[in-house]
Amino acid sequence: MDSYGHVNNTRFLTLYEEARVALIYALAAERGGPSLVDDGVVISRHEIDYVRPVVYRTDASLAPPPPPHVRIELWIENIRGAQFTVVYELFDGDLLASRARTVCVLFDLAGQRPRRMTPHEREFLSRYDPAVDGART
Repeated sequence: MDSYGHVNNTRFLTLYEEARVALIYALAAERGGPSLVDDGVVISRHEIDYVRPVVYRTDASLAPPPPPHVRIELWIENIRGAQFTVVYELFDGDLLASRARTVCVLFDLAGQRPRRMTPHEREFLSRYDPAVDGART
């Protein structure tokens, strides 16, 4: 929380990270294949637009006050040979509070350089690309 009672701007980045990790690491493995982190993914760019503040809700009977209830919707865009973009919208209840984009680069951890996307990775990411099949999660 910042000094105005809002969720701090840096926390938005952490929330987006948690959503991205759930998709490209946990969900990928759960859906029958290796997670994208098995071969390496690094971040080359973050971009966040703050539409409205998310205010900590206060309830005098609770100490500390409960955190805000937020929801993140995300999808994949710009699937290329060695990178893809995760696009997010963060909602405070039904109100859009923030939009963001993260450019992820597939990375060869042993060689310390970008690597090409595997067919399995492309197929998995394409499930979440609205340009491919209209999917959003």
